[in-house]
Amino acid sequence: MSAQPTATLAPAPEGMVNIEIDGVALHAPKGSMIIAAADKAGIPIPRFCYHEKLPIAANCRMCMVETEMNGKPVPKPQPACATPVMEGMKVHTQSQRALSGQRNAMEFLLINHPLDCPVCDQGGECELQDLSLGYGRSVSRFAERKRVVADEDLGPLVATEMTRCIHCTRCIRVTAEVAGTYELGGMERGERLKIGTYDGKPLTTELSGNVIDVCPVGALTNKVFRFRARPWELIARPSLGYHDALGSNLFVHLRRGEVMRAVPRDNEAVNECWLSDRDRYSHQGLYAADRAQQPQVKDGEGVWRECSWDDALLHAGEILKAHRGDALGVLVHPATSNEEGALLARLAKGLGCGNIDHRLRTNDFADAPVAEPFGMAVADVEHADAIVLIGCNPRTEMPLLAYRIRKAVKRGAKVYAINPVDFDLLHPLADRRIVKPSQLAAAVQGIADGADELADVLETAKNAVVILGEIALNHPQASRIRAAARSLAAACDAKLNAIPSGANAVGLARVGVLPSGRDAAAMLAQPRGAYLLYGIEPDLDFAAALAARKALGASKVVAFSHFASQSTRAVADVILPIGLLPEIDATLSNVDGLAQSVPAAGKLPGQTKPGWRVLRSLGAQLGLDGFEFLDLAGLRAGIVDIAVASGSGLAPMAPAAATAGTFERVTTTPIYRGDAVLRRCTALQAQAQSKAACIVLHPDDANALGLTKGAMAKVADVGGQGALPVELSTRVARGSAWIESCHGATAAIGHGLIEVARA
Repeated sequence: MSAQPTATLAPAPEGMVNIEIDGVALHAPKGSMIIAAADKAGIPIPRFCYHEKLPIAANCRMCMVETEMNGKPVPKPQPACATPVMEGMKVHTQSQRALSGQRNAMEFLLINHPLDCPVCDQGGECELQDLSLGYGRSVSRFAERKRVVADEDLGPLVATEMTRCIHCTRCIRVTAEVAGTYELGGMERGERLKIGTYDGKPLTTELSGNVIDVCPVGALTNKVFRFRARPWELIARPSLGYHDALGSNLFVHLRRGEVMRAVPRDNEAVNECWLSDRDRYSHQGLYAADRAQQPQVKDGEGVWRECSWDDALLHAGEILKAHRGDALGVLVHPATSNEEGALLARLAKGLGCGNIDHRLRTNDFADAPVAEPFGMAVADVEHADAIVLIGCNPRTEMPLLAYRIRKAVKRGAKVYAINPVDFDLLHPLADRRIVKPSQLAAAVQGIADGADELADVLETAKNAVVILGEIALNHPQASRIRAAARSLAAACDAKLNAIPSGANAVGLARVGVLPSGRDAAAMLAQPRGAYLLYGIEPDLDFAAALAARKALGASKVVAFSHFASQSTRAVADVILPIGLLPEIDATLSNVDGLAQSVPAAGKLPGQTKPGWRVLRSLGAQLGLDGFEFLDLAGLRAGIVDIAVASGSGLAPMAPAAATAGTFERVTTTPIYRGDAVLRRCTALQAQAQSKAACIVLHPDDANALGLTKGAMAKVADVGGQGALPVELSTRVARGSAWIESCHGATAAIGHGLIEVARA
């Protein structure tokens, strides 16, 4: 309950106390700090180290206030951020003693701070600048030499100018409490205190950019944005993160239509005030060299030529007219907006085509899986008392869900993991089961049936949640794992959360981007005469990349594409350039089922158009129903949500890996290679978590094959093969081979049983 002004110091409700701040009587929660009560009442108190989402440090001393208890003044000014409210307390933020304490603190903070505001990226949005106007002296009394601190390389995302640091320690608390990596700390003491990493290595956390947001000075700034613009040149537009299904709220900052940077937009139910690095820095990929900016068609000799929109749409229309019905396949990227998805569903229906799907990385369709909203909302996960992770690494799949899980652990929750890899989850596990992928379903079902001691623990939980990740959901026997997870959730009265693949899988299922005919795998296994690809990079966005290459290469292809990549040009006959989310009006539905709409922000490059406009023109040209609307409002008015749910079929059991050198592949998506935009962000590709393609084996398995770290291994399955360098880790289950997807070197390798040998 927030602090509320009252006319008089009336009796406080239970759990509240009566206080008075600057003559305003308030009710404030018992045990809360003065600064929190003042903030709720709209009474300003200056601060640098205090942040409402971080533990209290009380080291900048900028928030000094004068207090009275029982009519008697407390002898010394008190830090408002670390002084709890008490019944009958009176607080003065503007008294002579309080203002003197605040001004003295400001003078000390400015002693060693350099006067380099004209060249500082924080200039114009600097908390130190702002407060120094009100609390600083016009002339400094400090005549000695200012200290200088050597900068440390924190990696490709965060720039450092540590001479500007005022030791507020917000960045330390972010890496410790939010990220959980404890990478930053204070070294030495007094004036020699400096903030940095103990080992001198770059930051490795996927939430590193948040240290920029909390830094009140220019000590930590955005390295990608550095020196590119001044804050007062920028225009802010609301947007969304579109690299996972959380739908983080953010602002993109524009200069003359170009997206210069992204910063968090507060939304307590979604991302609070934080942002993952891939949502913060992905704008770099918008301006890649191979961005599609002009419609292109391929002539009879296989030569590409640029053309007008009319010519490109005419060519695309002729292909679709000639391949109506079952001869056509429509494949849609799962980050596509609701508006575009609804039009694609109308287009497929108008052409008599039931072959439309967005589940590009699904390997098992036996139970007709559909992305559904979380059973337990993201914001409620931090209040769970038992969490079961199945085939899941939330740090890479949804970084801010991992943050919520970490908050739950700090509140006392127990986390259990059933994985083929013992991932570094940055919080303690109450128990773990590290098993081969094919044993996931049996391990989960055993708990559900009460055959495992973990069943007794989960039955006593009052607020449990089972979380399914991509290893489970994209496994060749995913239907069995899903069925076991549902049994477990029912047995322990838990909610079931399945992390969908793609930013808008929930929304696309609702607007009908699901097959009444062939699913995505069947469309590729049984090639169609023509395909419509929407926002897809053919070589890297499919689970069955080799099958996709063969099917698309032998068919006519109309590609609605953001990039004119080599793989797209190799299979397409027409490339229609479309805008990405920061450049178009769009609605995405996140894992809570929340439909979030944002306006267009960045300027579309070249002749690129919003996808919904291109689809409207194409549908009208083909004379199809549902394309008569004139604007986006008309389109949205005609969208009707469809209620769909997964079925109950089961995939056949896969044979066990019995022969020497045969392994079960563990497939994960690299955190910064999940979509075409991320793959083109040079800063993210240089980050510590970005690694080249490799195969990770248990040391005992590698020794049995005569493989050592760094050696080249030949990896093959029934469909294709590749050569990958070997990495060793005891975290990988015996009999398993961990190979990340979305690399050219791994595209030809299947997702089930593979053979590994010395190259």
